[in-house]
Amino acid sequence: MKINRSFEPGDRYRYDFDLCTCARGWAQVDTAQDASWFGTWASPAERTILNFAEGDVTRTVCDTNEEFATALREIDRWNRDHGYGPARIDPGLHPALKAAFEVVGLADLL
Repeated sequence: MKINRSFEPGDRYRYDFDLCTCARGWAQVDTAQDASWFGTWASPAERTILNFAEGDVTRTVCDTNEEFATALREIDRWNRDHGYGPARIDPGLHPALKAAFEVVGLADLL
């Protein structure tokens, strides 16, 4: 697993509507703490999770599907433990994206 951190000021909407769209193979990971300053997205094809929090961007690139699924389950667990859960993966109306999350064993988080 590789973690890259950067600072990218602005709000989450450039990820929602450009960089992390379903059409690009990304799904939003919905939690109760989502806001203009916070969001999480995941790409099963890239095995990557991107988190935006007040301009701080953390990009986690997983080496295997199992590692990717474990990382997303950890996000779900953390959110549940802290009152922001459950975390739900939203593949939009994209059957292929939904299927990609099912292949890595995350159907229960859809």
